[in-house]
Amino acid sequence: MTFINAFQRGKMLKENLFLCMGSACHQLGVYEVLPKLQTLISEYDIDQIVELKGCFCLETCSSGIVMKFKDHLFINISPQNLEEKFIHEILPMIK
Repeated sequence: MTFINAFQRGKMLKENLFLCMGSACHQLGVYEVLPKLQTLISEYDIDQIVELKGCFCLETCSSGIVMKFKDHLFINISPQNLEEKFIHEILPMIK
């Protein structure tokens, strides 16, 4: 389905926002990040723009928890800094 066909049918195609769920990110607290991230996506009303998806290793394990939007990687994410990184780094890339 092309973008135009999806738009005409009243469905806006969403961009994928990937959250690494690999073993290193798991040990760093990704399962604490996940519900907070879901809440932020809803609070900032971008759930119609992005679809959060888990993925396996993004191959930057030494850089903390990693997210990817399009070709951009967001690194060093933690449960403690998620909101700040979301507001200052991730949200501007999405909107």
